[in-house]
Amino acid sequence: MQETVIPAASAPYSTLLYVLIPLLPFLGFLLNGLLNKKLSGTVAGAIGSLMVLGSFLISVYLFATFQYQYTVHLFDWISVGTLQIPFSYQIDQLSLIMLLLVTGVGFLIHVYSIGYMHHDENVGKFFAFLNLFVFSMLVLVLGANFVILFIGWEGVGLCSYLLIGFWNKDHGNNNAAKKAFIINRVGDLGFLLGIFLIYLTFDSVQYAEVFHKASTLQIGTGVVTAITLLLFVGAMGKSAQLPLYTWLPDAMAGPTPVSALIHAATMVTAGIYMVLRANVLFTLAPDTLNVVAWIGGITALFAATIGLAQNDIKKVLAYSTVSQLGYMFLALGVMGYSTSLFHVLTHAFFKALMFLGAGSVIHAMSNEQDIRRMGGLRKALPITFLTFLIGCLAISGIPPFSGFFSKDEILEHAFQHNKILWGMGLLTAFLTAFYMFRLLFLTFFGEFRGTEEQQHHLHESPASMTLPLIVLAILAAVGGFMGAPMFVGKHYLADYLAPLFTYSQRLNPEAFKTELDHGTELMLIGLSVAAGVLGILFAYVQYVSRKVRPAADDAQRSAPESLVYHKYYIDELYNALFVRPVMWLSTGLYRFVEQGIIDPIVNGFGRVTLGGGQLLRYVQTGYVGLYLILMVVGIVLILGLNLVWL
Repeated sequence: MQETVIPAASAPYSTLLYVLIPLLPFLGFLLNGLLNKKLSGTVAGAIGSLMVLGSFLISVYLFATFQYQYTVHLFDWISVGTLQIPFSYQIDQLSLIMLLLVTGVGFLIHVYSIGYMHHDENVGKFFAFLNLFVFSMLVLVLGANFVILFIGWEGVGLCSYLLIGFWNKDHGNNNAAKKAFIINRVGDLGFLLGIFLIYLTFDSVQYAEVFHKASTLQIGTGVVTAITLLLFVGAMGKSAQLPLYTWLPDAMAGPTPVSALIHAATMVTAGIYMVLRANVLFTLAPDTLNVVAWIGGITALFAATIGLAQNDIKKVLAYSTVSQLGYMFLALGVMGYSTSLFHVLTHAFFKALMFLGAGSVIHAMSNEQDIRRMGGLRKALPITFLTFLIGCLAISGIPPFSGFFSKDEILEHAFQHNKILWGMGLLTAFLTAFYMFRLLFLTFFGEFRGTEEQQHHLHESPASMTLPLIVLAILAAVGGFMGAPMFVGKHYLADYLAPLFTYSQRLNPEAFKTELDHGTELMLIGLSVAAGVLGILFAYVQYVSRKVRPAADDAQRSAPESLVYHKYYIDELYNALFVRPVMWLSTGLYRFVEQGIIDPIVNGFGRVTLGGGQLLRYVQTGYVGLYLILMVVGIVLILGLNLVWL
């Protein structure tokens, strides 16, 4: 269905509100950025939080009053020959859902940051960057064409670099920021080439025009397959899929609220959003969808195995994010479009909750992140424990928590598409429950294993940190009911999103049909719940009953254990294949060009000048007689030369 294009001057009154949604966080960025040294931490946090709250309230109003899809043409932006790229907004169900997610979860993270970053000397700068992050994501989801999407896409990449390396006095943090930036540029190259190919193919980058023209093509058209593969390369980088996932665990170097924002509401969801937005193109490319499904399924299982052996509380959560993103791409690959967005939403609730809960633990433990040095914290941090438990139950797919509904839908779609992918998803569900409750039991159960000083300072976090935890825990507990299983009742989210997939459903109606009977559906639900429960029981027996504790870093491990513990040596492999050759090449070029060509030329000019000066200084003797002789010699030479030329 081709959307209506409305000029800004004649657009509904709500258009002004759509402009305000990204404008308010940008205003917060300017205020906190320009007045960084003049504002107290509390005032800076209040400004940053209120700006995002304003955007959230406007988003709620627009969501409640939404009536039909349309594109608002704000102004002409790029006009070169046949290339016409207006600055315009896409107003539809997908943009509204994403606006609620980014601003709602983003606001809670901003409030949490007031308490968490209270003692930081650059808190104003932190909130400025945080507001800019939200602004960039809002531009990404509101844009009505691929170029505006790309601007927001690059904006969140820049902000992730600024925030991951926020504590830039630590060299390791700077390296993590550079790693995230460079790996994302690799993916972005593919994305940019995909946009170029879209323009060459459809003579436009506007969503409505591109998708309308694409809907007239045959399924399997080669150029569309090429476009979607290139777009997916961008999604692999931004949403941390194999082989471009290694930046995300290292991104934990930034402050914990940054980790929550990246993992739950902004950057890593951008790749999912882009595929959902371009669902018509992906529906036309079944080969690409197959690649998406397998990359997603393999990434989900691969990252889950790494999570089994991690001991940094934030890195366990980071690998769980990589794994859950794999679930989302698995859903996209089997054309479970609304299901993928469903898991984006539920994941945002429980993953933001767990990252902020981890931040509360780190805050109480005086910045300790190793779960081997924790234990018994549920008594000192009761609110953090209860809310974190809800997050663990949700991600483990235990009913009636939110992750149960969205994860089961993904597994049902996978079962209809490919039984191997379903089996991989089911095994991932078991591993997820195991390593998440391993994290919970080692952190909150047993005896305290930290220092006496840490134990003396243990306390629950302030209200500015615990209130967002409570709100997110409620959402993680009940958020799944927006998409209950089909045999229970109405799937509100799928029905709401249905108009977005009109072209796709017309192109491939069979893929949108549900072929499972209630008995099979119940069996699949039972198996996935059983996988989650078994994972929890195994973790309980291992870490509560047997009181097993993870080995020290330098302990002897079997070959399989060592392989998982060292994350399959992927970072070392990339370092050997890419980093070292590039460094060797750059060093060689430096020596050849800089030291072999540029330096000799520049130094040569210096030596000639210096040598000439040293020769000419003998002329400056101070004897008048010598000056007269030199003058006469000079006159004679000039006259002689004139005679020769004549």
